[in-house]
Amino acid sequence: MLLDGSGFRQFADDECQWKGPFYFIQGADPQFGLMKAWTCGDTDNGDDEWGEEIKLAEQAVQAINKLNPKPKFFVLCGDLVHGMPGTLWRKNQVQDLKNVLKNTDQDIPLVFVSGNHDVGNSPTRETIDDYCKNWGDDYFSFWVGGVFFLVLNSQLFFDSSQCPELKQAQDVWLDEQLAVAEKQKCKHIIVFQHIPLFLSTPDEDHSYFNLEKSVREEIMEKFHKAGIKAVFAGHYHRNAGGSYKGLEMVVSSAIGCQLGDDTHGLRVVVVTEEKLVHRYYSLNELSSQGIEKELLDVLAKQK
Repeated sequence: MLLDGSGFRQFADDECQWKGPFYFIQGADPQFGLMKAWTCGDTDNGDDEWGEEIKLAEQAVQAINKLNPKPKFFVLCGDLVHGMPGTLWRKNQVQDLKNVLKNTDQDIPLVFVSGNHDVGNSPTRETIDDYCKNWGDDYFSFWVGGVFFLVLNSQLFFDSSQCPELKQAQDVWLDEQLAVAEKQKCKHIIVFQHIPLFLSTPDEDHSYFNLEKSVREEIMEKFHKAGIKAVFAGHYHRNAGGSYKGLEMVVSSAIGCQLGDDTHGLRVVVVTEEKLVHRYYSLNELSSQGIEKELLDVLAKQK
């Protein structure tokens, strides 16, 4: 079941109330084509094979489908494929990923987040429109069990020079959504985006893998004042994270190509009345053993 903002709205009234703990699955960067491109040293044009990524995405879907109880949803935090907008292999990569994801259990909604490879490093109205046609809205909100979730297009924070009006629209929308959240007295607010605010410390230097300092500081302070609990992101192809005034920044490694010492994997996130408890699992571990008893106990004892 492919859901964006419009798909979740029909559940909104029922889902605004806290109903007890639940969990969801976060994945990032299946990025069909990067493993070959990285191996051959040509990240611009070397993405003409993605058989390994297909197998990894299939393993992820199979692992999620076996979980009991079922997760409330499965969110993919960007870089769905490696091919940038307009490149040779992009359409085939997109179609092959869709073919894998359509085997996800129909009772587990899919939530898509746009990454730089999905809308381009300097997105335009055209590249964002193309993304939306394939994957749904590039930013939206939804409720699950009294928790308010925000999906953001972080590329508009990174470089909106080709579409400043779209960044302004997202900024206005975000302020409106945070006002709604305050009025509703939701249990938690959680954000999904592709590019992390920061990788380990809020004042770290700007790099390809985080947001520019002045942009980051403005967003962090806005999120802190709004009471946002956590931001979940990908992009780094390694696990990382830190905190800013109680706002947790969670950076998850990739389903696809690894750029560090982590393994292909998924993050299990348990949401309780007081807190979030999460752990990154390798695909092999989640496939063979499922969720560990400690996390299942957190789910069960609160009900």
